[in-house]
Amino acid sequence: MVEQRMNSLVKWVLILFVLVSIILNIVLISMYSRRAPKCSAQRAHPLRGKHDERSLVFADLTQEEYLQVQQYMLKQKDLDISTSQTTKPSENFLFLIDLSLPKKADALAYLDDGKAKPTRQATVVVFYGKKGYIKEYVVGPLPNPTSHKDVTKERYNMDIPINARPVTVGEYTALFHFLEAEIFSKLKKLMKESFDVDDMKHLNAFEQMPRGIQSGDRSTWISFMRDMKGIYIHPVGFEVLVNHQSVNASKWSIDRVLYNGQYFNSAEELKEKYEKGAVNKIFYKKSDDYGSLKPRTKPLQMGPQLFYPEGKRYSISNNHVLYMDWSFAFGLSSLTGMRAFDVRFKGERILYELSVQEAMSVYGSVTPGMGLTKFLDTSIGIGRFAHGLVRGVDCPYEASFMTTYRYIDAPKPVRFEDSICIFEHNLGQPLRRHFSDFFQNSYGGMVNSALVMRTITAIGNYDYMWDFIFYQSGSVEAKVHATGYISSSYMIDGSLKHGHQVADKVLGNIHTHFINFKVDLDVAGVKNVFQTKDMKFVNMSVPWQPSHHAMIPHLVEKQLKTEQEAALRYDTKTPRYLHVASSKTNQWGHQRSYRLQVFSFAGDHLPESDPEERSMSWARYKVAITKHKDLEQTSSSLYSQNNIWTPAVDFSKFIADNESIEEQDLVAWVTAGFLHIPHAEDIPNTVTVGNGGGVLLRPHNYFNMDPSVHSADAVYIDPSSVDSCDNNRVACLAHETCSPVLEPFTYHGF
Repeated sequence: MVEQRMNSLVKWVLILFVLVSIILNIVLISMYSRRAPKCSAQRAHPLRGKHDERSLVFADLTQEEYLQVQQYMLKQKDLDISTSQTTKPSENFLFLIDLSLPKKADALAYLDDGKAKPTRQATVVVFYGKKGYIKEYVVGPLPNPTSHKDVTKERYNMDIPINARPVTVGEYTALFHFLEAEIFSKLKKLMKESFDVDDMKHLNAFEQMPRGIQSGDRSTWISFMRDMKGIYIHPVGFEVLVNHQSVNASKWSIDRVLYNGQYFNSAEELKEKYEKGAVNKIFYKKSDDYGSLKPRTKPLQMGPQLFYPEGKRYSISNNHVLYMDWSFAFGLSSLTGMRAFDVRFKGERILYELSVQEAMSVYGSVTPGMGLTKFLDTSIGIGRFAHGLVRGVDCPYEASFMTTYRYIDAPKPVRFEDSICIFEHNLGQPLRRHFSDFFQNSYGGMVNSALVMRTITAIGNYDYMWDFIFYQSGSVEAKVHATGYISSSYMIDGSLKHGHQVADKVLGNIHTHFINFKVDLDVAGVKNVFQTKDMKFVNMSVPWQPSHHAMIPHLVEKQLKTEQEAALRYDTKTPRYLHVASSKTNQWGHQRSYRLQVFSFAGDHLPESDPEERSMSWARYKVAITKHKDLEQTSSSLYSQNNIWTPAVDFSKFIADNESIEEQDLVAWVTAGFLHIPHAEDIPNTVTVGNGGGVLLRPHNYFNMDPSVHSADAVYIDPSSVDSCDNNRVACLAHETCSPVLEPFTYHGF
């Protein structure tokens, strides 16, 4: 009996086990069947164009080319050059190697007419501390250079004095040693009581530019900051003026000292008065860590992500990009940053060059560290500070990332992984659409997917995000957004005339941002004109009732003839439509053109009466049109910051000769920007929202109709085909969904 019961129990346990197994398998099969397949990395449809190796004529120098140029220069024993990063200012230093762009006519002959490839060359900048001047050389041909030529006078029509050089790592090293000997070692008691500085703790330095008040000066106000995260918003109220005009550090001096709003002629004078109690002292107080960017909240739900269900619809080969109807070459200059060349839509060149030229800021303050500051970032190197981008934050996770090399103020070329990203982006709104409910029912629309090329340059406190965007409507946009930390000063009497308080004893200083872009449009060829269009109201009688008058908008068109006519200043009313046009017409008899649409909230430009204004004279103009010249390659220069009173490049001279711009190869120099009055929400970081500007290049009668009508992204729905996939791929998306294949997260920016 007991045995029968045991057999029966075993039987039911086995039956229950089988049932649980069946149910579990059904659940697992169901879960597996519902799991989306992995997205294919292979694109589902072929590219519309083919890669062109001729784009390499614009390619950045390779690591090998940098090294070949460096070794060639070192072999020229008569030049007596050092490449050590700690080279003293009194020695000769190889500061920069960069691509020397080919002449435009030579490049076009090669690209369009099958002529000889332009000789590949490099620009080399040498600081001759022993001789007191700077030289620029063209070195080539590459690879394996065999010659060099001094092109300084040819490019700048002047000699470049040694004090026009940027401060190098070697000079900074000497400055820090000098400050330790002449300031910190002499003021130990003050440093401890006011700033908690001792042998284990230190302050960080932030420098003012330009370095002086007249040509030949090299005197820098250095502000000191707490050694905390976001040092730029932790001023302590201590600044010193260092005269380092001589290339011999033994001749440097401390010319002035600012402590808590009080000026002293030397560290010794400050020490004496401090110890006598004859100064208004600062007493150290621990500061909140308000500059930290560590999250205040633990990460929770993941935000939306971008992925490609049928593979990427763009392709990158060397420095050449294909996307839908677009193709272009790209590069990254150490000095000016991101640039694109030979930009074509449907095989036709739209732009020869689109590039960043300069980023400039003018500050206001009652303290000297910010009071005279005017930053010209090309003199520091905009592209120099394009560090690694963070996947999933700086760029979408599945973006394509490129590695670049640079040689600037370094003993060898430096590798920057993931410093450019390229991705296709759904901008979240339709490019165009219409819903019809009068007389007929239908919907037609198209998602606004565009290709973005991006780099972000962290130049000291500010991070500039640079985007070139290629739309399927044939438009191209160049824009910048600013983020990072504001610059600040220690609050004293009168500070609030120059900004707002943003933390304890911290003033966020008012400043401008001006950004200059070079837009070398070739509209249906290189022979173009510049036109403006606008509107005016005209009081006219209506044709069907002549006795009645009405104010009717009229089109106003004008063709500008000279460079000075086409230098459109920020302080004057500018026509709203600005066009680079061809004499060739579209199907409707209108001149084919591209419109320059500038987005800017710029502050006032520095008055022209200021002796420093000529180094930034490009900022006078919202748009300036000039005749293309190879020797007018850039609107600013490496030397503008430190020789601001006698600039090597004065952009206003591009316009002064007032050449004809009718049926010429034209270049548009576009300035955008914004006024920044810092506020509490700039702590800890300035956000990109609302802080930027740029220029949109839009076809205007260039085509016979909107070219995006031929895009495969277009959608059409009528009552009889609501769920049809024939003209609406989105209708089948639910059946074709796949899950992305993601690369592991890595970061190489440090």
